[in-house]
Amino acid sequence: MADFKRISLILMTSVAGATLAACDGASSVASPGEGVIVVPAPAPAPAPTPTPSPTPAPGTPAASCPSGFTDAGVVGSFRGCRIPSLITTAVTLQKLPGVAYEINGRVDVGVDRGGSGTGGTAATLTVQPGVIVYANTTNSDNDFLVVNRGSTINADGTAAQPIIFTAQQNLTGGVTDESQGLWGGIILAGRAPISNCNLAGVTGGTVNCENVVEGTGNALYGGATPGDNSGVLRYVQVRYSGTVISPNNELQGITTGGVGSGTRIEYIQIHNSSDDGIEIFGGTHNGRYWVVTGADDDSIDSDVGWKGFIQFAIAIQKPSNTTSDNYVMEIDSNNSEDATPRQNGRIANFTFVHTSSATNAGLRLRGGADFSFVNGIIVSGRPCLNIVAGTADKSTIRAADATLDEQGPPVFRSNYFACTGALSAETAVNGFTVTNAEQEAVVDAGTNNVKNGTAANALTSGYLPGTGATAVTAYNAALLNPSGSSFLVTTSYIGAVSGPTDTWYQGWTCNSNRANFGAAGSACTTVPVT
Repeated sequence: MADFKRISLILMTSVAGATLAACDGASSVASPGEGVIVVPAPAPAPAPTPTPSPTPAPGTPAASCPSGFTDAGVVGSFRGCRIPSLITTAVTLQKLPGVAYEINGRVDVGVDRGGSGTGGTAATLTVQPGVIVYANTTNSDNDFLVVNRGSTINADGTAAQPIIFTAQQNLTGGVTDESQGLWGGIILAGRAPISNCNLAGVTGGTVNCENVVEGTGNALYGGATPGDNSGVLRYVQVRYSGTVISPNNELQGITTGGVGSGTRIEYIQIHNSSDDGIEIFGGTHNGRYWVVTGADDDSIDSDVGWKGFIQFAIAIQKPSNTTSDNYVMEIDSNNSEDATPRQNGRIANFTFVHTSSATNAGLRLRGGADFSFVNGIIVSGRPCLNIVAGTADKSTIRAADATLDEQGPPVFRSNYFACTGALSAETAVNGFTVTNAEQEAVVDAGTNNVKNGTAANALTSGYLPGTGATAVTAYNAALLNPSGSSFLVTTSYIGAVSGPTDTWYQGWTCNSNRANFGAAGSACTTVPVT
């Protein structure tokens, strides 16, 4: 009986084992070996969420710099984050709380690609709206930013968040309304045609016609690409710039060399440059909505074959300026009056306030340059014009000649001249003088020019048109556009603004004793901390 029970138990166990072996659904567990019990591993614990870096309170420096930038320490209310001295890829300056970016010495965007655009290394520097970039003025180097040929800058701010390029002292409360010349500004070097080739035997405007941007030593500009693109400067302020490297070798607020028409330079303010506000060396770029305040030299200076347009420009120079050779606008050719391409600029809707008591006139035009001035207001404590030529045929006022790329005498239409002493001043060069009578005849050849206006009737509130200016019939600036171009637009007024309701210059500019653009702007001596 015991043997029977033992046999029955063995049979029952065998049947149960066979039944389990036949069950192979999705929930079955396969044994890896005889006598081994498999225990499922527990599910891994979720990775902990990283603790984000705390956002600093407004007016408090950030704790660290973004990747790719060197921590330069605390500067005022900001963490200074040093930009690499050579940028060879795409780099972005992000708008981050408590962060400002430092230019330490010379900063190059890209490596010069040459006039043909086939060498070097292209790079792009993007600057987000609201970013503050400052020059490290505690070092002994000249601090400036160079965008080399074939590379671009994309500094595209907004009216509510302009981009500010300035000096370190501006962040630490160390500037006043009289501060200037603390760093070297922004240089754009392009591949558009220029006339001042640095090699003998090279024809102006060709791919091998190039020169060095003054003040840099080796930053080359020039080429044969009129539509070249160096990027965007829009809603940008450049403050307290204008380093003098040596006599006649200076850096401005903004310097353009051979910059092409693909570049956009608009809604810019250059404030308190110890040299020119903006100097243009050749090229074909245009500009609109420019504000230059407090320049110690020329507000706008153009040279060596520039062919372009400017519309809507306010230039108000440094008060009580005693610097000689200081014009609100100077047009030149670097003493080569028949070099080609010949300069041919056209400016419309401008308001110029010239303040120097030591300069012979408010506006100088010389060197065989061609120029058109329409819908302008010029105020000066000196005569308005100084037209100069150094050739027997008086190159700056001679008749048109296509073989010389000569468009004829300067053109003045619908301008209000409010100057002191006379309409013009004379200067002899090489024994030749464009007389006051000849200068007046050039103005008279135009239409709707007021030669004997007064400062009281020219402007109100420093830059708004006065009753004399508003009475002038405007010229249709769009008629100056060449075929296929529409840059210059038609207005019904002269001057840079139509009146108090025209506010294109407000909100993104800064205020000083040079000009107060209203409560929407802040003082130039401070920087936003939010």
